[in-house]
Amino acid sequence: MIPGFHGGACLDQAGAPVIFRPMVVDLMAEVFIVHGSYGSPEENWFPWLKSELEKAGCWVHAPRFPTPRGQSLASWTRVFASFEGTLKDDAVFIGHSVGCAFILSLLEKLERPARAAFLVAGWTGSLGIPRFDTINRSFAERQFDWDRIRAGCRQFHVYASDNDPYVPLGLSAGLAKNLGAQLNLIKGGGHFNDAAGYKRFGVLLGDVIEALRG
Repeated sequence: MIPGFHGGACLDQAGAPVIFRPMVVDLMAEVFIVHGSYGSPEENWFPWLKSELEKAGCWVHAPRFPTPRGQSLASWTRVFASFEGTLKDDAVFIGHSVGCAFILSLLEKLERPARAAFLVAGWTGSLGIPRFDTINRSFAERQFDWDRIRAGCRQFHVYASDNDPYVPLGLSAGLAKNLGAQLNLIKGGGHFNDAAGYKRFGVLLGDVIEALRG
């Protein structure tokens, strides 16, 4: 069964129910969903998650970043700059794939800490796949200021699978270690994309809601 949210019950990838309390969250919470390389805001679980969080009263942005043509850390930073003037305190960032590395770059510069960052299939360094490494290099293959990143966010959630065809588990584990975060391992999750059946991502929704209650 595809993971989802049904009447207060969240189903994980295996179809097991994950129960959490009714949605009482910060109605003014600002959330950003950041897609990955060769991606868009309309794919995977992004539209579903955006809809669910908006139903809960959140203010959700899902920007479209240039990819693959024109993809670079500089070009994505220019796109995000349009939000910086109105960026609320305690924003929540949700990233997929190279979108996670982009979020790290944002956290290095925030004047006030973000509330939470949810990093799905994220990594730093080289994947060893030229098609991706070429356009991801400015995001992932650089010197990160981990102290500044950790100071830029109150909590981190890192998600990885044991069969991701692109991101080795060790790279995601290294990311979690650098952030001082627990690695949430989801068996059979692939790259958490359409190809892996991830039109919905109930576990992630549940974790975001819990963070918004805090």
